[in-house]
Amino acid sequence: MKLYFTGHDCKYAVEQMMMTLFPGQRPLYPQEPPQPGEDWAAVEVARQGAGVTASARLCWQGREAAARRTEDLTGAEDPLEEERRVQRAVRFAFYEAGVALLGAPPAWGALTGVRPVKLPAAVLAAGGSEEEARALLTDTYGVSPARADLAMDCALASVATARSLKPRELSLYVGIPFCPTRCAYCSFISADVGRALKLVEPYLEGLFREIDGAGAMLRRCGWKVRTVYIGGGTPTTLTAGQLHALLGRMEEALDLSGCTEFTVEAGRPDTITAEKLAALRAHGVDRVSVNPQTMEDHVLSAMGRSHTAGDILAAMDLVRESGIPLVNMDLIAGLPQDTLAGFCRSLDQVMAQAPANITVHTLTLKRGARLMEGREGLPPAEEVAAMLDYAGKALRGAGYRPYYLYRQKYMSGSFENVGWCLPGTVNAYNICMMEELHPVLSLGAGGVTKLVGGQGRITRLSNPKYPQEYIQQLEQSLAHQETAEAFLRDRR
Repeated sequence: MKLYFTGHDCKYAVEQMMMTLFPGQRPLYPQEPPQPGEDWAAVEVARQGAGVTASARLCWQGREAAARRTEDLTGAEDPLEEERRVQRAVRFAFYEAGVALLGAPPAWGALTGVRPVKLPAAVLAAGGSEEEARALLTDTYGVSPARADLAMDCALASVATARSLKPRELSLYVGIPFCPTRCAYCSFISADVGRALKLVEPYLEGLFREIDGAGAMLRRCGWKVRTVYIGGGTPTTLTAGQLHALLGRMEEALDLSGCTEFTVEAGRPDTITAEKLAALRAHGVDRVSVNPQTMEDHVLSAMGRSHTAGDILAAMDLVRESGIPLVNMDLIAGLPQDTLAGFCRSLDQVMAQAPANITVHTLTLKRGARLMEGREGLPPAEEVAAMLDYAGKALRGAGYRPYYLYRQKYMSGSFENVGWCLPGTVNAYNICMMEELHPVLSLGAGGVTKLVGGQGRITRLSNPKYPQEYIQQLEQSLAHQETAEAFLRDRR
C-alpha cells in the first residue's frame, strides 16, 4: 500500500494499523502520486490551538473512505506524551477509515502491537476494576467480546504473577539452537544438527563459560533465579549425556534454591527418549513441551517433520513414565494443507492427553521461513478464525483457562497465540517474559536479555544469532554480563 504523510512522520502508528487491517500489504513511500487501481492511504496531521486532528483517506480495491480523529493536547507537557496523543489520533483516523472500507472491524479492534494484555493489566494493577479494564478494550479500542475475554483472563493471570514476584528475582533463559530438521514455518535461529553436529560440543563449551559467568555475577549482585526456561531450537536434540552436562553445570554455577519452575522444550517427539527424560528429571526439570503442532500426518509431512502423530502419542507415554509432572503441547491454526475439521481433530486428540498446558498458535508467515517462498495450501483467514473459535470453546469446556497471549506481524487473520492452562499450572516464565514483569537473563545463541527497569524502560542485550557466530564472538556475550551486573546492582 502506498503511504503519503502530511504534517507528521508517524510511520509506526500507520504501518502497524495497516498490517492489522490489511495483513497482506507492505508499506511503500513513493514520491509520485498513486495511479488508478492502486491501493493507497493519505494521512494528514494539523494542529489547532490545544488540539491535534488527524485525517485519513484510504483507497482499497477501487473504493475510498475517509475519517478524522481529534485529540486534546492539554496537559501534555512532556514531549513524549504529546507524541503519544498525536500517534493515537493518527492510528484511530486510519482505523476508522479502514473499517469503513472493510465493512467490519478486526477481532482485536484498533489494538496493535505484540502485547494487548498490557492495557487491561495496567488498569488492574493500578487498582481499577475488571469492568473498567474490559470497557477500555471494548469501548475505546473496539475489541470483540471473545478477544476481550482472552485479554481479561490473561491480565488477571499477569497481575497475580506480578504480585507473587519477590525483589531481586529474575528469570533465566538458556538457548540450544539446534533441531533435527527445520520445519517449513520456522524462522528461529537454529541449525540442522545433521549438518552442524561438529558445532554442538564447541557451542556447549562456550555456553558453559557464559553460565559460569552469569552465576558469579548474580551472586555478586545478590539476585536469584525465579524461573528457568531452556528453549531453542529443540534442546532435546542434545544427547542424554550432553543434557546431564548442561544441567549439571547450571546446578554448580547458579543458585537455583529459589527457582519455582524449570522448563525444557522437548518439542519434537523425534528427539524424545527415556534416557533424555531421565536426565531432565534427575536435575529437577518439572515441565516439558511435547509439541505436535498438528495430529494430521499429511500436514506434518507438508511442514517437513519426519515423525507421525503416533510418535507424538508414544512420546507422551514416555513423559508420563518419566515422572515429569507438567507438560505443554502446542498446536498451530492455519498450517498448510490443514482444514477446520483436521484442526478440530488435532485439538480433540491433544485434549485427550490432558496436558497441563495447551498453547494454540496462529500461523505467522515469518521472514526466513520456507512458507514465505510459497503459500499454497494455506487456509483462508475465515477458516483460521473458525479454528480459533473452536479451540476457545473446547478448551474452556475442558477446564482450561487462558493465561498469556501475544500477537505477531504477518499473523494469519491478525489473530493471536494463546497459552491455556489447567488450574494451578500457570507457566510463570511465559508471563514474566511476555509481559516484561522483571529482568530476564538470556544465555546462548540468539538470546535476548531484557533488563526491565522502572516506568517501562527496557534495555535489550542480544547475543549473536547463529551457533557459529556465537562461538566466534563469545566475548561479546560475556561482555553483556557486565552491563547486566551494573543494572542489577542499581536495582538492589
